[in-house]
Amino acid sequence: MKTPPVVSPQEWEAARLDLLVREKELTRARDALAARRRRMPWLAVRDDYRFEGPRGAVSLLDLFEGRRQLIVYRAFFEPGVSGWPDHACKGCSLVADQVAHPAHLHARDTSLAFASRAPQADIGRLKARMGWRMPWYTITDGFDADFGVDEWHGTNAFIRDGDRVFRTYFVDNRGDEAMGGTWSYLDITALGRQEEWEDSPEGYPQTPPYAWWNWHDEYDGTASEGCRCSG
Repeated sequence: MKTPPVVSPQEWEAARLDLLVREKELTRARDALAARRRRMPWLAVRDDYRFEGPRGAVSLLDLFEGRRQLIVYRAFFEPGVSGWPDHACKGCSLVADQVAHPAHLHARDTSLAFASRAPQADIGRLKARMGWRMPWYTITDGFDADFGVDEWHGTNAFIRDGDRVFRTYFVDNRGDEAMGGTWSYLDITALGRQEEWEDSPEGYPQTPPYAWWNWHDEYDGTASEGCRCSG
């Protein structure tokens, strides 16, 4: 293994600051890309897709759980997949292990759901074993084929206007590597993080950053005092 050189503290700090310039460029480029996502056209979802949940049959609209936005990750857990019936596929399981507490997404009026073709009994058993808390539904029709996830994992973002549902974004392959964190999920939605610094179309919901952040067990619909990391 050919390692980088060992340098003085001053040289190390100079190298870090040089790299920081590139990192800030990447951050700004990522923000600009998310702004373009918020301007993506919407595609009306015209079929009434059906799923099985822990309490029976539900529709795609039900997956929103009354919230305005929905993110659906298609995980491969079904007969024929490596690990069946004890595990979902290794890649999808790695994604599931990284999912942040859903309360933070809920605070931005956004729901997250996983979907597979495994029966609910197997999904419930797997979630209990792995400690996963996200809602996980059984696909019962052509949802996976219609949304590009019948042969490979992928993440679809939706928004609703009353009972009308629209597809707003889709990412798969290595694009799914960034999924799991609250910010990564919000950045692929039509409304984004909904914070005032974002470049969003006129009229989009936005609040001050920090003001809505909270402990996951203390969201109650009221604004927090913000983040005072210095104590």
